Amino acid sequence: MQTFPDPVIEPVLVSPEAAISQASSATPAFSPLYQQIKGLILNSLRAGEWKPGEMIPSEMDLAGRFHVSQGTVRKAIDELAAENLLLRRQGKGTFVATHAEQQVQFRFLKLVPDSGTRGSEGPAQRDIIECKRSRATADVARALALRNGDTVLQARRLLSFGGVPIILEDIWLPAAPFKGLTAEQLANYQGPMYALFETEFNVRMVRAEEKIRAIPATQLHVEHLKVPLGTPLLSVERVAYTYRDEPMELRRGYYRTDTHHYHNTLG
Repeated sequence: MQTFPDPVIEPVLVSPEAAISQASSATPAFSPLYQQIKGLILNSLRAGEWKPGEMIPSEMDLAGRFHVSQGTVRKAIDELAAENLLLRRQGKGTFVATHAEQQVQFRFLKLVPDSGTRGSEGPAQRDIIECKRSRATADVARALALRNGDTVLQARRLLSFGGVPIILEDIWLPAAPFKGLTAEQLANYQGPMYALFETEFNVRMVRAEEKIRAIPATQLHVEHLKVPLGTPLLSVERVAYTYRDEPMELRRGYYRTDTHHYHNTLG
């Protein structure tokens, strides 16, 4: 019987930090090196080593820290920038993205006016209709990974553009991470709600999942959106997640589409 020598397998060199990352996040050892570096940078973001708005170390410094080439670090940062987690500023460096940044403010808002681009109508007028503590119903608890009856903060707000009410939102937040949040605080904050969560509660929303369907306007929508009963509306249910993939917000929005449309870029 003819025999063959055992194949020679070249070892994959992984830095100690990368090895720890693989063990903690179950990243397979055969993942590209830049993906391992991306995971290490994400770990630092999760741990709060660099806060929203802060500059991260240079590509050269990170390359030295992780014992890889500068090009490998650059490729990892490119992906994180494409995912709106980092923000490059020409001639200044790379910063942790924040929802206060203009280019990030509308990251999760996909409604665009028919006559212009997102943001062309100017800042939204935000009216907090109510903000209260309540007990999580079964569907809210399931979405936020809570137990039935856990305490949540529940808010309802109206977004208007150019004085016209366009979006009615119901929002649920787990009570513990947002202890002390009040209707007055929501109403008085001038920036996006997610920026408030970052600066005041150290909660950073980095991704979201949505379910979209068409519904007829109910009496609630007639009252707040000023549309006739039965008007077609877009119902958008969103669950927003933190760096650690913790569901931290359930938001149900009801969008008028007589002057706006939902726009998303795929690929």
